Amino acid sequence: MKPDFSKGLIPAIITDLQTKEVLMLAYMNEEAYQKTIETNETWFYSRSREELWHKGGATSGNTQQVQSIDLDCDHDTLHIKVIPNGPACHTGETSCFFNHVKDNGTSPYHSAIIEEVMQEVEDRKEHRVENSYTNYLYEKGVDKIGKKVIEEAGEVVIAAKNKDNEELTNEVSDLLYHTFVMMANQGVSLEDVKQELTNRFAKKGNSKGGDRPEIKDW
Repeated sequence: MKPDFSKGLIPAIITDLQTKEVLMLAYMNEEAYQKTIETNETWFYSRSREELWHKGGATSGNTQQVQSIDLDCDHDTLHIKVIPNGPACHTGETSCFFNHVKDNGTSPYHSAIIEEVMQEVEDRKEHRVENSYTNYLYEKGVDKIGKKVIEEAGEVVIAAKNKDNEELTNEVSDLLYHTFVMMANQGVSLEDVKQELTNRFAKKGNSKGGDRPEIKDW
């Protein structure tokens, strides 16, 4: 099944496979579509320059590795899920959709915030940012990072014993962040952890008393 280019360019909605965030919207002609299929990276057609462009290929290096392509019911709009190699927006923002317009208060937090924090932590490993605390931790290495993980875990317990839920929330957030830095430093991804949890959930049987109880025994 192919897109219908009979009326010219068609829009392509690009989303992050892991975070589900909409990264950008661009346009494709048939040639851009074919190059996207062939190279497994996104190609678009620039309406202003009237030419093909390879996302991140010529300048920034922020290419997008295509994971899946879906076509809408009218065959004239594409939804492409990618693994981005850096920000999608030329401003340096992760997504082009960062200008807040309206919020009815139905979503007090970002549903993909865990994935986004991990993505930012991993990006810091590849791209140094001046005065970045994350880069500082990477430079100090596993001993320093490990010390912070242990420290934050202790503060989580103290906050819980003090029955201070606000402080507990803060300390759990700190613990998660430092754990993510440790994971990225050691080359462990959030997907690796999700897969392990999925494997445990799929197992049956009672393992109470063991070091690693299955999810169904939690």
